[in-house]
Amino acid sequence: MRTRPRRLVVAAVALLATVAGLPAASADRQDPQDRHDRHDRHDRHEQLSHGGLSAVVRYTEYGIAHIVAKDYRSMGFGTGWAQAADQVCTLADGFVTVRGERSRFFGPDAATDLSLSSATKNLSSDLYFRGVRQARTVEKLLADPAPRGPSRQVKDLMRGFAAGYNTWLKQNRITDPACKGAAWVRPITPLDVAARSYAFAVLGGQGGAVDDITSARPPTGSAARGKGIGTSPDAAALIRAVRERTADADMGSNAVAFRGDTTADNRGLLLGNPHYPWHGGRRFWQAQQTIPGELDVAGGSLLGSPTISIGYNSHVAWSHTVATGVPFNLHRLTLDPADPTVYLVDGRPERMKKRTVTVAVKGGAPVSRTQWWTRYGPVVASTDGDLPLPWTATTAYALNDPNAANMRFADTSLGFSKARGTADVLATLARHQGLPWVNTIAADRSGHSLYTQSQVLPRITDDLAARCSTDVGKATYPAAGLAVLDGSRGDCALGSDADAVQPGIFGPARMPTLKDAPYAENSNDSAWLANADRPLTGYERVFGNIGSQRSLRTRGAIEDVAAMAERGGLTVRDLERQQFRNRVPAAALAATDTAKACAALPGGTATGSVGKAVDVTEACPVLAAWDRTMDTGSRGALLFDRFWRKLTAKVPTAQRWKVPFSAADPVRTPNTLNTGAPGFATALADTVAELRAAGISLDSRLGEHQFVVRNGQRVPVPGGTEGLGVWNKIEPVWNPAQGGYTEVTTGSSHIQAVGWDGSRCPVARTLLTYSQSSNPNSAHFRDQTRLFSGEKWVTARFCEKDILSSPVLKVVRVRER
Repeated sequence: MRTRPRRLVVAAVALLATVAGLPAASADRQDPQDRHDRHDRHDRHEQLSHGGLSAVVRYTEYGIAHIVAKDYRSMGFGTGWAQAADQVCTLADGFVTVRGERSRFFGPDAATDLSLSSATKNLSSDLYFRGVRQARTVEKLLADPAPRGPSRQVKDLMRGFAAGYNTWLKQNRITDPACKGAAWVRPITPLDVAARSYAFAVLGGQGGAVDDITSARPPTGSAARGKGIGTSPDAAALIRAVRERTADADMGSNAVAFRGDTTADNRGLLLGNPHYPWHGGRRFWQAQQTIPGELDVAGGSLLGSPTISIGYNSHVAWSHTVATGVPFNLHRLTLDPADPTVYLVDGRPERMKKRTVTVAVKGGAPVSRTQWWTRYGPVVASTDGDLPLPWTATTAYALNDPNAANMRFADTSLGFSKARGTADVLATLARHQGLPWVNTIAADRSGHSLYTQSQVLPRITDDLAARCSTDVGKATYPAAGLAVLDGSRGDCALGSDADAVQPGIFGPARMPTLKDAPYAENSNDSAWLANADRPLTGYERVFGNIGSQRSLRTRGAIEDVAAMAERGGLTVRDLERQQFRNRVPAAALAATDTAKACAALPGGTATGSVGKAVDVTEACPVLAAWDRTMDTGSRGALLFDRFWRKLTAKVPTAQRWKVPFSAADPVRTPNTLNTGAPGFATALADTVAELRAAGISLDSRLGEHQFVVRNGQRVPVPGGTEGLGVWNKIEPVWNPAQGGYTEVTTGSSHIQAVGWDGSRCPVARTLLTYSQSSNPNSAHFRDQTRLFSGEKWVTARFCEKDILSSPVLKVVRVRER
């Protein structure tokens, strides 16, 4: 044991020396159709001078970066440099956001891309993020000692990332037309990197209510003197708002871990399929990070992050799915009748804190607005915002977001990156408690599987909700998990768990966790059925519900993975097949009945929404013959997709099925389509009329009308929408005038299928659906998108022998000047 440190040092020196001596290899052996810009950094070898931070970036197929560095700051440097090389415009846009400068460069009324908050316009985005900067919120969190604050290693990664990004800007010219020559592309600071991490942390809380925070105004005039008393929030509207956040198609995910006794070699398997936006600041970027003897991990990083967000190493693999826990709560404030900016707690007045924020505006005078903050958090009030809440003479509402004190996501990811098994994953979660709105699913080479909903949530116990809920809260908490507490009572404070890293959140002992089940799966429903044979119960309502109807995607996923586990002998190849099985659970339940009901319509006609009879006879045999998949070559898939969207919009769940949901049989109920329901025939007529009006054949192949356009060429896209329940989720934009579904907004993103054999090298297949770069002039703008279209994978290169044997290996040595 005493010789191990020396061996690690020797290994580090040897590896760095090896890569430093490698010649640059040409990347021109990749698809010649993807060589758009010979000045792209993937098509040339950098010769950089001495001095400052340095790293070695080795590129293998599809532009995947393998970064080698001697320490954490140097690793951050290499990561920032390499991310900028692929995504400089997207990164720069995000840094403009977290600095609160969108109005300055793009105008106050322009829409945001919603990547880093829910702000609908630049002005509200800037008012929020300038307020965060003005209050020094991020600096204070950075100053907290670990584990409540970030570790020295993470701070070094952030410092290095900023230096690497700035070095790339200094040493390269931008070819991406999205920001070529733009004044808003500027050097960044480590604080900018940390602020971007903060934006991700609060995305489900303050970040999801930016318009409500920045538009909140105290009542004035007659309203402040008493008019409007009795106005209260609409509980039904609040429930809808929270459910819409949970069901938002913008982000989701599937992941499954298999225990060793279900696999061919008694080792664990993991399939991760996160559903994230295809455009903007929440894209993933692929890399391997190696600090010899200290860190060796590969996977996908959220843009701007210096750590691997979802990935694997020689021992363990993990993925995340968006969780059902509600990461915020509301406090109803009882106001001083004489002043609507003073609230009472146990009868004692407390004055709200004014946060007046000034934002520079393009072509106009600066704009100043005041935000109002309380002991619980910001006052939120809006008639048309994310949370429909009033501010009257007697009552206001404040939003509590515990993730506003959470700068621990990067340390959690770094802990996963160095883990040697699922036990280390749990230990990391217990120490850092840094995941704001996701579950974790993991497997390891020893055969362990894991699911845990270890996320930062306000410490709302069912008992606290029962004692302290307002009338509105008594409706919203059981229905949606949103607690609305009486903020005038000191005994309604959230309290603390002894094992919690910060006050007011749950400690790790309270987290729903499933260890070593034959399979552990999540598709964005609650923890209850992570394994249908070992349901999880006993957790507080704020984490999610129990005994309620599951989504079609959850039901289909459980059917698939339970059958796989039962069959046994699984390999990575089985994970690959599951990802692209493209089975449609909605079709398994309803397609046959739909085809039969279609054929039985009197005269072969149905009446559409506009009252016109439509001949639907051509649709019936197409639906009957359809293979029930969303493969690009599938005929009838588009017809059913468009029909199902219209049917579910017209016919409520309770009327849609003849057999209702039963908690005793949650995977198979509800079932049996009610083809006699009002709206069924109308949906069919509208679908046929829609496709005919667009000139689209009812039996056309899906890929002819579900595609993206890259460099002027159509790339067919497999997969299906949320409502169909397809594992390989895709959310495209319907534009019949341009041929059908012409772009994908969100869906399958950084996919990984990981297992292990007897060697130290993981057996991994990966796929970044939208490709590594958003620059249309990059060789890696569409290459993996074309793989995704063909349902093909990238064989990951993790071990040295595999990296060095890449036929397109290219080495770039990066240094500060």
